[in-house]
Amino acid sequence: MALKSTVFKAELQVNDLDRHYYGTHPLTLARHPSETDERMMMRMLAFALNADPALAFAGDVSAQDEPSLWIKDLTGSIRLWIEVGLPEPRLLRKAAGRSDAVIVYAYGRGADLWWADAAPTCTQIDSLAVWKLPQPTSQALAALAQRSMQLQCLVQDGDATFSDASASVNIDCVVLKARSAGMKR
Repeated sequence: MALKSTVFKAELQVNDLDRHYYGTHPLTLARHPSETDERMMMRMLAFALNADPALAFAGDVSAQDEPSLWIKDLTGSIRLWIEVGLPEPRLLRKAAGRSDAVIVYAYGRGADLWWADAAPTCTQIDSLAVWKLPQPTSQALAALAQRSMQLQCLVQDGDATFSDASASVNIDCVVLKARSAGMKR
């Protein structure tokens, strides 16, 4: 018998002063049995940092041909492909060919080792941006996970804070690779 996903509901309020984006998003996340709270909350953070009315969580966590999140236009073309974790460089090259822009939010113990291996390929992909979150930050986000959540994300002057009613996490992102100049989004 297969284990079923656990459903988490969140009301995410995003105030992104840098992009002039303000919105409240009622979100339903299905956490796959193999997914940790840390990864689920990293997906939530990726949503908050890229909030857009068209941004959506993609399908199954284990699907290799879909990102963690994406923005598609009305024709079905992928405008933004977002990966959370430590994806294989060949997947990122494929994602760049299928979308206008790709963002990776790398986290966990193996992030530095992953980047050392992936950097030669990733630096050749103009439409790719790679951010790394230190392990204490991703673990602090995991501590916010509850079946029903009310979360806020404030982005101002390049700094972000993710919080609920009882705790606040300063998001310390390290830019490993910026998108090439002239790329939209």
